[in-house]
Amino acid sequence: MKLTKHTDYAFRVLIYLAGYEKDKLATIKEVTAVFDISRDHVMKIVQKLAKAGFVDAIRGKFGGMKLGSNAADINLRDVVTLMEVTLAPVNCEEPPCRIAQGCVLQTLLFEAQELFLSHLGQYTLSDLIKPESETLYIIKALGESFAAGE
Repeated sequence: MKLTKHTDYAFRVLIYLAGYEKDKLATIKEVTAVFDISRDHVMKIVQKLAKAGFVDAIRGKFGGMKLGSNAADINLRDVVTLMEVTLAPVNCEEPPCRIAQGCVLQTLLFEAQELFLSHLGQYTLSDLIKPESETLYIIKALGESFAAGE
């Protein structure tokens, strides 16, 4: 299963925010600079994450964003199901498949997808940001680098 860029970028935003200083707000500008991704993409992603409660987004001159929940409460499966437009592994309707009625492939692919999602469901954002992980060091360095360049 291949995830869309929106899901990939949503994970990047969440991981970044999870490793960010608790009392500080990250900005869209910062996230786009750190990950070299489109501002428009990040804006749409943050809006969707905020609507779901994963992110708190504050508008205005002194605004920014931070995690809306504890990282341990953000389930990876929930992020994927929020961000993916469709999770159907195959589309037997468009164009209509002439063997769909007796085909076992669709069932097998849906079962495999459910196993994938179930596996993700065992993990939370906090599992991606372990205190001993290099990720926290990298996030801090990237944030400091961005702040120095402003």
